[in-house]
Amino acid sequence: MSKPMLLPLVLGALVTLALGVSAISPYDRGTWLLEVAPVLIALPVMAWTWRRFPLTPLLYWLIAVHALVLILGGTYTYARVPLGDWMEHAFHLGRNPYDKIGHFMQGLVPALVAREILLRARYVRSARMAAFLSICVALAISAFYELIEWWTALALGGGATDFLGTQGDPWDTQSDMFMALIGATLGVVALARWQDGQIARLSRA
Repeated sequence: MSKPMLLPLVLGALVTLALGVSAISPYDRGTWLLEVAPVLIALPVMAWTWRRFPLTPLLYWLIAVHALVLILGGTYTYARVPLGDWMEHAFHLGRNPYDKIGHFMQGLVPALVAREILLRARYVRSARMAAFLSICVALAISAFYELIEWWTALALGGGATDFLGTQGDPWDTQSDMFMALIGATLGVVALARWQDGQIARLSRA
């Protein structure tokens, strides 16, 4: 088996192992399930598509990192992740900022997934249009996730506090989407050439 084909299997096994370990004793089982739900959806999708439509190694790595960010957040709840506690004290912040890492990744990864699909399937030919549409897709996903948080809060009431992770910030929703915008923009600007090179190699394979 070639290295490009082996990579998603290795990363998938790593994410699955992390998911299994996190499920043993999370801070709150219901919150854990809500937070890792995207991973539970993505794993079978990735398993189904990795042979028919293999992604670039860059994307596989980023998707795996994003999954680990979600799993860690689900294990502790975002407001209690130790890494965020360290960042809060090291940078004299007013709250645990770990959830902003999650929302940054929520912009970065979907934008690059959208960009790769748009270019490889030739839905668009212009790199600039691909970048614009990819950022739009990432923002749409971010906004829809905020709607999911709202619907969850309406359904569960106070039980959704850990899932929402607002930590008393009245502008948490807006800052979450802004972090997604930063992640998406940085991704399509800074990683475009790297991704394009890997797409070219895939097309020659």
